[in-house]
Amino acid sequence: MAIQINVPTVGESITEVTIASWLKKDGEVVVLDEVIAELESDKATFELTASAAGILKIKTPEGSTVPIGELLCEIEPSDSAAGKSDGNLKASPPDTPAETAKPTGGVKEMKVPAVGESITEVTISTWSKKDGDLVQLDEIIAEVESDKATFELPAEATGILRIVAGEGETLPIGGLICKIEIMSGGAPSSTLSSSTATIAAPSASGDGSYAAGHPSPAAAKILDEKGIATNQVKGTGVGGRITKEDAQKAQPSAPAKPAQKSAAAPVAPPGERNIRNEKMTSLRRTIAKRLVAVKNETAMLTTFNEVDMKPIMDMRSKYKEQFKEKYGVGLGFMSFFTKAVCAALQEFPAVNASVNGDEIIYHDYCDVSIAVSTPRGLVVPVIRNAESLTFDQIEAEVVRLATRGREGKLSIEEMTGGTFSITNGGVFGSMLSTPILNPPQSAILGMHNIVERPIARKGEVLVRPIMYLALSYDHRIVDGRESVSFLVRVKEMLEDPGRLILGI
Repeated sequence: MAIQINVPTVGESITEVTIASWLKKDGEVVVLDEVIAELESDKATFELTASAAGILKIKTPEGSTVPIGELLCEIEPSDSAAGKSDGNLKASPPDTPAETAKPTGGVKEMKVPAVGESITEVTISTWSKKDGDLVQLDEIIAEVESDKATFELPAEATGILRIVAGEGETLPIGGLICKIEIMSGGAPSSTLSSSTATIAAPSASGDGSYAAGHPSPAAAKILDEKGIATNQVKGTGVGGRITKEDAQKAQPSAPAKPAQKSAAAPVAPPGERNIRNEKMTSLRRTIAKRLVAVKNETAMLTTFNEVDMKPIMDMRSKYKEQFKEKYGVGLGFMSFFTKAVCAALQEFPAVNASVNGDEIIYHDYCDVSIAVSTPRGLVVPVIRNAESLTFDQIEAEVVRLATRGREGKLSIEEMTGGTFSITNGGVFGSMLSTPILNPPQSAILGMHNIVERPIARKGEVLVRPIMYLALSYDHRIVDGRESVSFLVRVKEMLEDPGRLILGI
Protein backbone atom coordinates (compact mmCIF):
# COMPACT_ATOMS: atom_id res chain seq x y z
CA MET A 1 0.00 0.00 0.00
CA ALA A 2 1.39 3.39 -1.03
CA ILE A 3 2.44 5.74 1.78
CA GLN A 4 1.23 9.31 1.37
CA ILE A 5 3.42 12.29 2.28
CA ASN A 6 1.55 15.52 2.96
CA VAL A 7 2.72 19.08 3.65
CA PRO A 8 3.80 19.04 7.32
CA THR A 9 2.84 21.68 9.88
CA VAL A 10 5.85 24.03 9.99
CA GLY A 11 4.65 26.87 12.24
CA GLU A 12 1.55 28.36 13.80
CA SER A 13 1.31 31.28 11.37
CA ILE A 14 2.26 29.36 8.21
CA THR A 15 -0.71 28.21 6.14
CA GLU A 16 0.95 27.23 2.84
CA VAL A 17 4.30 26.29 1.32
CA THR A 18 5.87 26.28 -2.15
CA ILE A 19 7.63 23.28 -3.72
CA ALA A 20 11.03 24.88 -4.34
CA SER A 21 12.60 21.81 -5.95
CA TRP A 22 12.29 18.03 -6.18
CA LEU A 23 15.68 16.40 -5.47
CA LYS A 24 14.43 13.01 -6.71
CA LYS A 25 12.55 12.32 -9.94
CA ASP A 26 9.17 10.66 -10.35
CA GLY A 27 9.64 6.89 -10.40
CA GLU A 28 13.05 6.90 -8.69
CA VAL A 29 13.91 4.69 -5.74
CA VAL A 30 14.19 6.51 -2.41
CA VAL A 31 15.32 5.28 1.00
CA LEU A 32 14.01 6.03 4.47
CA ASP A 33 14.86 9.58 5.69
CA GLU A 34 16.41 10.53 2.34
CA VAL A 35 15.84 14.19 1.45
CA ILE A 36 13.53 14.22 -1.57
CA ALA A 37 12.46 17.88 -1.88
CA GLU A 38 12.96 21.42 -0.64
CA LEU A 39 9.93 23.42 0.53
CA GLU A 40 9.69 27.16 1.10
CA SER A 41 7.35 29.14 3.33
CA ASP A 42 7.31 32.90 3.86
CA LYS A 43 9.59 32.37 6.87
CA ALA A 44 12.00 29.56 6.04
CA THR A 45 13.27 26.94 3.60
CA PHE A 46 13.30 23.34 4.83
CA GLU A 47 13.88 19.82 3.53
CA LEU A 48 11.27 17.09 3.01
CA THR A 49 12.43 13.58 3.84
CA ALA A 50 11.07 10.21 2.72
CA SER A 51 9.00 8.57 5.46
CA ALA A 52 9.60 5.12 3.92
CA ALA A 53 11.72 3.32 1.34
CA GLY A 54 10.15 2.70 -2.05
CA ILE A 55 9.29 4.16 -5.46
CA LEU A 56 8.54 7.90 -5.48
CA LYS A 57 5.33 9.06 -7.16
CA ILE A 58 5.20 12.87 -7.34
CA LYS A 59 1.69 14.35 -7.06
CA THR A 60 2.49 18.08 -6.79
CA PRO A 61 4.88 19.63 -9.38
CA GLU A 62 7.77 21.93 -8.68
CA GLY A 63 6.81 25.59 -8.14
CA SER A 64 3.31 24.81 -6.86
CA THR A 65 2.02 26.56 -3.74
CA VAL A 66 -0.10 24.24 -1.59
CA PRO A 67 -1.80 24.48 1.83
CA ILE A 68 -0.68 22.63 4.96
CA GLY A 69 -1.85 18.99 4.82
CA GLU A 70 -1.99 18.84 0.99
CA LEU A 71 -0.72 15.64 -0.68
CA LEU A 72 2.81 16.08 -2.08
CA CYS A 73 3.79 12.57 -3.15
CA GLU A 74 3.34 8.87 -2.52
CA ILE A 75 5.93 6.14 -1.91
CA GLU A 76 5.17 2.62 -3.10
CA PRO A 77 7.15 -0.03 -1.16
CA SER A 78 9.44 -2.18 -3.32
CA ASP A 79 12.03 -4.90 -2.82
CA SER A 80 14.69 -2.91 -4.71
CA ALA A 81 14.27 0.02 -2.36
CA ALA A 82 14.56 -2.24 0.65
CA GLY A 83 17.73 -3.73 -0.80
CA LYS A 84 19.16 -0.29 -1.41
CA SER A 85 18.40 0.73 2.16
CA ASP A 86 19.96 -2.47 3.51
CA GLY A 87 23.04 -1.80 1.41
CA ASN A 88 23.53 1.49 3.15
CA LEU A 89 23.25 -0.14 6.55
CA LYS A 90 25.74 -2.83 5.59
CA ALA A 91 28.26 -0.27 4.37
CA SER A 92 29.51 0.21 7.94
CA PRO A 93 32.37 -2.24 8.64
CA PRO A 94 31.76 -4.87 11.34
CA ASP A 95 32.91 -4.38 14.90
CA THR A 96 33.34 -0.60 14.49
CA PRO A 97 32.76 1.86 17.33
CA ALA A 98 29.46 2.73 15.61
CA GLU A 99 28.22 -0.79 16.46
CA THR A 100 29.72 -0.89 19.95
CA ALA A 101 28.59 2.61 20.96
CA LYS A 102 25.73 2.44 23.43
CA PRO A 103 22.77 4.74 22.84
CA THR A 104 20.82 5.60 25.98
CA GLY A 105 17.58 5.87 24.02
CA GLY A 106 17.21 9.54 24.92
CA VAL A 107 16.92 12.29 22.32
CA LYS A 108 17.70 15.95 23.06
CA GLU A 109 15.81 18.40 20.86
CA MET A 110 17.62 21.71 20.35
CA LYS A 111 15.40 24.67 19.56
CA VAL A 112 16.08 28.30 18.61
CA PRO A 113 16.74 30.13 21.89
CA ALA A 114 15.34 33.56 22.75
CA VAL A 115 18.17 35.93 21.77
CA GLY A 116 16.59 39.36 22.21
CA GLU A 117 13.26 41.07 22.78
CA SER A 118 12.85 42.33 19.22
CA ILE A 119 14.21 39.21 17.46
CA THR A 120 11.53 36.80 16.22
CA GLU A 121 13.54 34.54 13.91
CA VAL A 122 17.09 33.47 13.05
CA THR A 123 18.91 31.96 10.06
CA ILE A 124 21.23 28.94 10.22
CA SER A 125 24.47 30.42 8.87
CA THR A 126 26.84 27.42 8.96
CA TRP A 127 26.99 23.98 10.53
CA SER A 128 30.37 23.28 12.19
CA LYS A 129 29.49 19.59 12.49
CA LYS A 130 27.92 17.23 9.95
CA ASP A 131 24.79 15.17 10.26
CA GLY A 132 25.71 11.91 12.00
CA ASP A 133 28.78 13.33 13.78
CA LEU A 134 29.37 12.63 17.45
CA VAL A 135 29.23 15.91 19.37
CA GLN A 136 30.25 16.69 22.93
CA LEU A 137 28.30 18.73 25.48
CA ASP A 138 28.90 22.49 24.97
CA GLU A 139 30.82 21.89 21.71
CA ILE A 140 30.08 24.58 19.10
CA ILE A 141 28.04 22.91 16.36
CA ALA A 142 26.66 25.83 14.33
CA GLU A 143 26.59 29.60 13.74
CA VAL A 144 23.19 31.29 13.82
CA GLU A 145 22.40 34.76 12.47
CA SER A 146 19.63 37.19 13.35
CA ASP A 147 19.02 40.54 11.69
CA LYS A 148 21.12 42.09 14.46
CA ALA A 149 24.00 39.71 15.31
CA THR A 150 25.72 36.37 14.76
CA PHE A 151 26.15 33.94 17.64
CA GLU A 152 27.43 30.40 18.22
CA LEU A 153 25.22 27.41 19.05
CA PRO A 154 26.69 24.91 21.56
CA ALA A 155 25.56 21.28 21.82
CA GLU A 156 23.16 20.69 24.71
CA ALA A 157 24.13 17.02 25.13
CA THR A 158 26.73 14.44 24.09
CA GLY A 159 25.62 12.15 21.28
CA ILE A 160 24.90 11.75 17.57
CA LEU A 161 23.87 14.95 15.77
CA ARG A 162 20.76 14.79 13.58
CA ILE A 163 20.37 18.04 11.66
CA VAL A 164 16.80 19.18 11.08
CA ALA A 165 17.29 22.73 9.73
CA GLY A 166 19.84 23.08 6.92
CA GLU A 167 22.19 25.96 6.21
CA GLY A 168 20.36 29.04 5.01
CA GLU A 169 17.05 28.08 6.61
CA THR A 170 15.22 30.71 8.67
CA LEU A 171 13.44 29.54 11.82
CA PRO A 172 11.20 31.29 14.36
CA ILE A 173 12.22 31.48 18.03
CA GLY A 174 11.47 28.03 19.47
CA GLY A 175 11.81 26.32 16.08
CA LEU A 176 13.53 22.91 15.99
CA ILE A 177 17.16 23.17 14.83
CA CYS A 178 18.49 19.65 15.41
CA LYS A 179 18.26 16.54 17.57
CA ILE A 180 21.02 14.80 19.52
CA GLU A 181 20.71 11.06 20.08
CA ILE A 182 22.28 10.80 23.51
CA MET A 183 25.12 8.24 23.63
CA SER A 184 27.00 6.59 26.49
CA GLY A 185 30.65 5.53 26.36
CA GLY A 186 33.67 7.37 25.02
CA ALA A 187 33.99 6.41 21.36
CA PRO A 188 36.40 8.74 19.52
CA SER A 189 34.56 11.45 17.66
CA SER A 190 36.34 10.93 14.35
CA THR A 191 35.81 7.16 14.27
CA LEU A 192 32.17 7.25 15.29
CA SER A 193 31.22 10.13 13.01
CA SER A 194 32.68 8.40 9.98
CA SER A 195 30.78 5.19 10.77
CA THR A 196 27.46 6.86 11.41
CA ALA A 197 27.87 9.04 8.36
CA THR A 198 28.28 5.86 6.29
CA ILE A 199 25.02 4.53 7.71
CA ALA A 200 23.09 7.76 7.23
CA ALA A 201 24.29 8.75 3.77
CA PRO A 202 22.84 7.18 0.61
CA SER A 203 25.15 4.95 -1.39
CA ALA A 204 27.57 6.83 -3.58
CA SER A 205 27.67 4.04 -6.14
CA GLY A 206 25.30 3.49 -9.00
CA ASP A 207 23.33 6.62 -9.91
CA GLY A 208 25.15 8.72 -7.30
CA SER A 209 23.93 10.58 -4.25
CA TYR A 210 20.74 12.61 -4.41
CA ALA A 211 22.70 15.58 -3.05
CA ALA A 212 25.54 15.49 -5.57
CA GLY A 213 25.87 18.86 -7.26
CA HIS A 214 22.87 20.25 -5.38
CA PRO A 215 23.54 23.45 -3.36
CA SER A 216 22.22 24.18 0.10
CA PRO A 217 19.86 27.21 0.24
CA ALA A 218 22.67 29.46 1.51
CA ALA A 219 25.06 28.18 -1.18
CA ALA A 220 22.44 28.67 -3.89
CA LYS A 221 21.99 32.30 -2.88
CA ILE A 222 25.75 32.97 -2.96
CA LEU A 223 26.21 31.25 -6.34
CA ASP A 224 23.30 33.21 -7.77
CA GLU A 225 24.84 36.50 -6.58
CA LYS A 226 28.15 35.52 -8.19
CA GLY A 227 26.46 34.36 -11.39
CA ILE A 228 28.03 30.89 -11.15
CA ALA A 229 26.19 27.78 -12.36
CA THR A 230 26.00 24.85 -9.94
CA ASN A 231 27.62 22.51 -12.49
CA GLN A 232 30.79 24.63 -12.25
CA VAL A 233 31.20 23.92 -8.52
CA LYS A 234 32.38 20.67 -6.89
CA GLY A 235 30.49 19.92 -3.67
CA THR A 236 32.43 18.80 -0.60
CA GLY A 237 29.39 18.23 1.61
CA VAL A 238 27.67 14.96 2.44
CA GLY A 239 26.95 13.04 -0.75
CA GLY A 240 28.64 15.73 -2.87
CA ARG A 241 26.29 18.52 -1.78
CA ILE A 242 27.51 22.07 -2.48
CA THR A 243 28.00 23.78 0.89
CA LYS A 244 28.11 27.46 1.76
CA GLU A 245 31.93 27.27 1.98
CA ASP A 246 32.10 25.73 -1.51
CA ALA A 247 30.03 28.61 -2.87
CA GLN A 248 32.16 31.24 -1.10
CA LYS A 249 35.35 29.76 -2.58
CA ALA A 250 33.92 29.37 -6.08
CA GLN A 251 35.13 31.76 -8.75
CA PRO A 252 33.41 32.46 -12.07
CA SER A 253 35.19 30.87 -15.01
CA ALA A 254 36.75 33.12 -17.61
CA PRO A 255 34.41 33.76 -20.54
CA ALA A 256 35.26 31.81 -23.66
CA LYS A 257 36.75 33.79 -26.47
CA PRO A 258 34.19 34.29 -29.24
CA ALA A 259 34.89 32.35 -32.40
CA GLN A 260 36.13 34.44 -35.28
CA LYS A 261 33.37 34.97 -37.77
CA SER A 262 33.89 33.85 -41.33
CA ALA A 263 33.10 36.20 -44.16
CA ALA A 264 30.04 34.14 -45.08
CA ALA A 265 28.63 34.06 -41.53
CA PRO A 266 25.45 36.07 -41.02
CA VAL A 267 25.77 39.22 -38.93
CA ALA A 268 24.01 38.87 -35.55
CA PRO A 269 21.84 41.78 -34.42
CA PRO A 270 23.64 44.02 -31.90
CA GLY A 271 22.90 43.57 -28.21
CA GLU A 272 21.07 40.82 -26.34
CA ARG A 273 17.58 40.95 -24.84
CA ASN A 274 17.67 38.02 -22.44
CA ILE A 275 15.54 38.02 -19.29
CA ARG A 276 15.29 35.61 -16.40
CA ASN A 277 12.80 35.12 -13.60
CA GLU A 278 14.09 34.03 -10.21
CA LYS A 279 11.91 33.22 -7.24
CA MET A 280 12.51 35.48 -4.26
CA THR A 281 14.08 33.62 -1.35
CA SER A 282 12.18 33.34 1.92
CA LEU A 283 14.77 35.48 3.69
CA ARG A 284 14.48 38.22 1.06
CA ARG A 285 10.68 38.10 1.39
CA THR A 286 11.01 38.54 5.14
CA ILE A 287 13.30 41.55 4.70
CA ALA A 288 10.88 43.03 2.20
CA LYS A 289 7.98 42.61 4.62
CA ARG A 290 9.89 44.37 7.40
CA LEU A 291 10.77 47.34 5.22
CA VAL A 292 7.19 47.66 4.02
CA ALA A 293 5.98 47.37 7.63
CA VAL A 294 8.10 50.39 8.62
CA LYS A 295 6.55 52.42 5.80
CA ASN A 296 3.03 51.23 6.64
CA GLU A 297 3.19 51.43 10.43
CA THR A 298 4.90 54.82 10.77
CA ALA A 299 4.13 58.26 9.38
CA MET A 300 7.66 58.69 8.01
CA LEU A 301 8.78 62.00 6.54
CA THR A 302 12.22 63.39 5.70
CA THR A 303 13.57 66.91 6.06
CA PHE A 304 16.85 68.11 4.55
CA ASN A 305 19.54 70.71 5.19
CA GLU A 306 23.14 71.38 4.22
CA VAL A 307 26.25 71.85 6.33
CA ASP A 308 29.43 73.77 5.56
CA MET A 309 32.08 71.27 6.68
CA LYS A 310 35.05 73.65 6.42
CA PRO A 311 35.21 74.56 10.15
CA ILE A 312 35.31 70.88 11.18
CA MET A 313 37.77 69.99 8.42
CA ASP A 314 40.06 72.87 9.46
CA MET A 315 39.91 71.78 13.12
CA ARG A 316 40.69 68.18 12.20
CA SER A 317 43.64 69.21 10.05
CA LYS A 318 45.02 71.37 12.86
CA TYR A 319 44.70 68.91 15.75
CA LYS A 320 44.47 65.39 14.29
CA GLU A 321 48.14 64.52 14.90
CA GLN A 322 48.08 65.78 18.51
CA PHE A 323 44.74 64.06 19.06
CA LYS A 324 46.00 60.68 17.85
CA GLU A 325 49.26 61.02 19.78
CA LYS A 326 47.40 61.74 23.02
CA TYR A 327 44.46 59.35 22.73
CA GLY A 328 45.72 56.66 20.34
CA VAL A 329 42.73 56.99 18.02
CA GLY A 330 42.05 59.08 14.92
CA LEU A 331 39.78 62.13 14.95
CA GLY A 332 36.96 61.46 12.50
CA PHE A 333 33.68 63.11 11.60
CA MET A 334 31.56 60.66 13.62
CA SER A 335 32.50 62.14 16.99
CA PHE A 336 31.45 65.64 15.84
CA PHE A 337 28.12 64.37 14.50
CA THR A 338 27.43 62.23 17.57
CA LYS A 339 28.12 65.13 19.95
CA ALA A 340 25.96 67.49 17.86
CA VAL A 341 23.12 64.95 17.70
CA CYS A 342 23.21 64.32 21.47
CA ALA A 343 23.03 68.04 22.24
CA ALA A 344 20.10 68.48 19.83
CA LEU A 345 18.29 65.38 21.19
CA GLN A 346 18.34 66.84 24.69
CA GLU A 347 16.74 70.03 23.36
CA PHE A 348 14.11 68.16 21.33
CA PRO A 349 13.23 65.01 23.35
CA ALA A 350 10.48 63.85 20.94
CA VAL A 351 13.18 63.05 18.37
CA ASN A 352 14.74 60.74 21.00
CA ALA A 353 11.44 59.03 21.87
CA SER A 354 9.49 56.00 20.65
CA VAL A 355 5.86 54.87 20.39
CA ASN A 356 4.60 52.00 22.52
CA GLY A 357 0.90 51.45 21.83
CA ASP A 358 -0.92 54.54 23.11
CA GLU A 359 2.12 55.78 25.03
CA ILE A 360 5.24 57.75 24.09
CA ILE A 361 8.47 56.64 25.77
CA TYR A 362 10.92 59.50 26.36
CA HIS A 363 14.59 58.82 27.10
CA ASP A 364 16.78 61.08 29.22
CA TYR A 365 19.87 59.46 27.73
CA CYS A 366 21.21 59.11 24.18
CA ASP A 367 22.00 55.58 22.99
CA VAL A 368 23.12 56.29 19.43
CA SER A 369 22.97 53.46 16.88
CA ILE A 370 25.61 53.70 14.14
CA ALA A 371 25.25 51.85 10.84
CA VAL A 372 28.31 49.72 10.01
CA SER A 373 28.80 47.91 6.69
CA THR A 374 30.20 44.38 7.12
CA PRO A 375 30.75 41.38 4.81
CA ARG A 376 27.57 39.85 6.27
CA GLY A 377 25.53 42.99 5.63
CA LEU A 378 24.57 46.16 7.46
CA VAL A 379 24.66 46.03 11.28
CA VAL A 380 23.69 48.77 13.73
CA PRO A 381 25.61 48.58 17.04
CA VAL A 382 24.86 51.09 19.81
CA ILE A 383 27.05 53.70 21.54
CA ARG A 384 25.62 53.77 25.08
CA ASN A 385 25.18 57.09 26.91
CA ALA A 386 26.85 58.94 24.05
CA GLU A 387 25.85 62.28 25.60
CA SER A 388 28.35 61.74 28.44
CA LEU A 389 31.28 60.61 26.28
CA THR A 390 34.20 62.75 25.15
CA PHE A 391 35.39 63.00 21.54
CA ASP A 392 38.13 60.39 22.04
CA GLN A 393 35.77 58.01 23.85
CA ILE A 394 33.27 58.22 21.00
CA GLU A 395 35.97 57.62 18.36
CA ALA A 396 37.34 54.65 20.32
CA GLU A 397 33.86 53.14 20.68
CA VAL A 398 33.14 53.59 16.96
CA VAL A 399 36.37 51.76 16.08
CA ARG A 400 35.65 48.98 18.60
CA LEU A 401 32.09 48.37 17.43
CA ALA A 402 32.99 48.57 13.73
CA THR A 403 35.83 46.06 14.20
CA ARG A 404 33.63 43.63 16.11
CA GLY A 405 30.94 44.02 13.47
CA ARG A 406 33.28 43.19 10.59
CA GLU A 407 34.60 40.18 12.52
CA GLY A 408 31.05 38.98 13.23
CA LYS A 409 31.56 39.18 16.99
CA LEU A 410 28.88 41.70 17.99
CA SER A 411 26.65 40.49 20.82
CA ILE A 412 22.89 40.94 21.02
CA GLU A 413 23.37 43.47 23.82
CA GLU A 414 25.60 45.57 21.59
CA MET A 415 22.94 45.61 18.86
CA THR A 416 19.76 46.46 20.78
CA GLY A 417 18.31 49.38 22.70
CA GLY A 418 19.30 52.38 20.55
CA THR A 419 17.19 55.55 20.82
CA PHE A 420 18.44 57.32 17.66
CA SER A 421 20.42 56.23 14.57
CA ILE A 422 23.12 57.74 12.37
CA THR A 423 23.91 56.30 8.94
CA ASN A 424 26.62 57.49 6.57
CA GLY A 425 25.87 56.79 2.93
CA GLY A 426 28.56 59.28 1.98
CA VAL A 427 31.28 56.65 2.36
CA PHE A 428 29.76 54.95 -0.70
CA GLY A 429 29.39 58.21 -2.65
CA SER A 430 25.74 58.99 -1.89
CA MET A 431 24.87 62.66 -2.46
CA LEU A 432 21.35 62.56 -1.01
CA SER A 433 18.97 59.90 0.35
CA THR A 434 15.97 59.37 2.61
CA PRO A 435 17.12 56.90 5.29
CA ILE A 436 14.45 54.52 6.59
CA LEU A 437 13.58 54.42 10.29
CA ASN A 438 15.07 51.84 12.62
CA PRO A 439 12.01 50.87 14.73
CA PRO A 440 11.02 51.55 17.43
CA GLN A 441 13.16 54.69 17.12
CA SER A 442 11.41 57.84 15.92
CA ALA A 443 14.24 59.36 13.85
CA ILE A 444 17.44 58.67 11.92
CA LEU A 445 20.09 61.07 10.58
CA GLY A 446 21.61 60.42 7.16
CA MET A 447 25.09 61.75 6.35
CA HIS A 448 26.26 62.06 2.74
CA ASN A 449 29.38 62.80 0.72
CA ILE A 450 31.23 66.10 0.96
CA VAL A 451 31.38 68.00 -2.34
CA GLU A 452 32.76 71.45 -3.09
CA ARG A 453 29.81 73.65 -4.12
CA PRO A 454 29.39 77.37 -4.75
CA ILE A 455 27.40 79.14 -2.03
CA ALA A 456 26.41 82.78 -1.56
CA ARG A 457 27.57 84.41 1.67
CA LYS A 458 27.32 88.14 2.46
CA GLY A 459 26.94 89.00 -1.19
CA GLU A 460 29.91 86.89 -2.29
CA VAL A 461 30.06 83.49 -4.03
CA LEU A 462 32.35 81.09 -2.20
CA VAL A 463 33.33 77.49 -2.94
CA ARG A 464 32.93 75.42 0.23
CA PRO A 465 32.89 71.69 1.15
CA ILE A 466 29.17 71.01 1.59
CA MET A 467 27.41 67.95 3.00
CA TYR A 468 23.67 67.36 2.65
CA LEU A 469 21.96 66.05 5.78
CA ALA A 470 18.66 64.13 5.87
CA LEU A 471 16.51 63.53 8.94
CA SER A 472 13.78 60.92 8.56
CA TYR A 473 11.29 61.01 11.43
CA ASP A 474 8.00 59.53 12.62
CA HIS A 475 5.42 62.29 12.21
CA ARG A 476 3.15 60.60 14.76
CA ILE A 477 5.26 61.97 17.62
CA VAL A 478 7.67 64.41 15.94
CA ASP A 479 6.13 67.58 14.54
CA GLY A 480 7.51 69.42 11.55
CA ARG A 481 8.70 72.30 13.73
CA GLU A 482 10.64 69.93 15.99
CA SER A 483 12.23 67.99 13.12
CA VAL A 484 13.33 71.11 11.24
CA SER A 485 14.55 72.84 14.42
CA PHE A 486 16.48 69.70 15.42
CA LEU A 487 18.29 69.54 12.08
CA VAL A 488 19.02 73.28 12.11
CA ARG A 489 20.49 72.90 15.61
CA VAL A 490 22.75 70.08 14.39
CA LYS A 491 23.82 72.26 11.45
CA GLU A 492 24.64 75.23 13.72
CA MET A 493 26.86 73.16 16.02
CA LEU A 494 28.70 71.49 13.14
CA GLU A 495 29.40 74.81 11.44
CA ASP A 496 30.66 76.24 14.75
CA PRO A 497 32.32 73.23 16.48
CA GLY A 498 33.46 75.44 19.37
CA ARG A 499 29.87 75.24 20.62
CA LEU A 500 30.19 71.47 20.97
CA ILE A 501 33.24 71.87 23.20
CA LEU A 502 31.69 74.66 25.28
CA GLY A 503 28.24 73.03 25.39
CA ILE A 504 26.36 76.09 24.12
